[in-house]
Amino acid sequence: MALRTIVIFLALACVAAAQSRTKKIILVTVDGLRWQELFNGVDASLAGKLRIPEDKRREAILPFFWNTFARQGVVFGNPAKNSSVEVTNSFRVSYPGYSEILTGRAQDSVIRGNEKIQNPTETVLEFVRRKLRLPRSRVAVFASWDVFPFIAESKPGSIYINAGYQDDPTMPDLSALQTEAMTAWDGVRHDYVTLNMAINYLRRKKPRVLHIALGETDDWAHDRRYDRVIQSIRYFDTALEYLVTVVQGTPEYRGNTTIIVTSDHGRGSTAEDWTSHGEKVPGAEKIWLAMWGADVPALGEISNSAPVFQRDVAPTMLRVLRIDPASYSGVEGRSVLPLKGK
Repeated sequence: MALRTIVIFLALACVAAAQSRTKKIILVTVDGLRWQELFNGVDASLAGKLRIPEDKRREAILPFFWNTFARQGVVFGNPAKNSSVEVTNSFRVSYPGYSEILTGRAQDSVIRGNEKIQNPTETVLEFVRRKLRLPRSRVAVFASWDVFPFIAESKPGSIYINAGYQDDPTMPDLSALQTEAMTAWDGVRHDYVTLNMAINYLRRKKPRVLHIALGETDDWAHDRRYDRVIQSIRYFDTALEYLVTVVQGTPEYRGNTTIIVTSDHGRGSTAEDWTSHGEKVPGAEKIWLAMWGADVPALGEISNSAPVFQRDVAPTMLRVLRIDPASYSGVEGRSVLPLKGK
């Protein structure tokens, strides 16, 4: 193991060696957000004559992420810094990716595409609820994509899920807005609605575990609208800043919350295949992972580190909640944020 890798993981371990302060976990996923834009900013070869800000640096499209979130936390996955995060499922599309995130394993024999089939495995969200004996309302998912009721739980009704164009009677204005201002896609609503429903729910219900799944970055890419992809990435940055501001301003969350941010899959890297992903698209296995919060050391952008995998997200969530990942049956990943005594 390289010296830099040893230093990184010793730092992670030392910061987390004391009793974990994390009481709440927020997982944010950004569908198909490429590492190329996250780490390098706007791809000039794809921008062409589109209406893209003149300043194409990564800090220009992701100012909060790079100037605050990353500096106060950790970010893995920049190939230029010899850091990698990869999916282990074979298919490199959304459902298999989200399932790997939420179960800590690839399920290639069952989850092979984006069909609406119920996840066969108890997800980490369901497991935490059962392990901590939480009411259903304390584990929640708000997702732009309407497949999440199948992805996020193995037993329907185990946790609270609002996805796609699903109404919530406690939020009539947002419920109405999502159908009055629809996207170009039948199964994916605007990320603005998803985020604000999640924030509304956080303030009222105070969930211990919250998953916010944004989706427009992927759909605009499939439509070959690079300008709208960049706009969606900028909105993700705005959304992340809003979320952190709410967390810091809410007594029940301030100082005891860890936020984990990642993507379900990568994309191609050329002008021909940047819109695509899947098992036959080179580079679609490459993603990224960022963490910020109560038990996350301010190491910033990680370089020369051991490989990290998508399946590591679930055990990391468990570790910061002081739950032994080994107690989650079948998990294949490892925590990237170890705690003493576990």
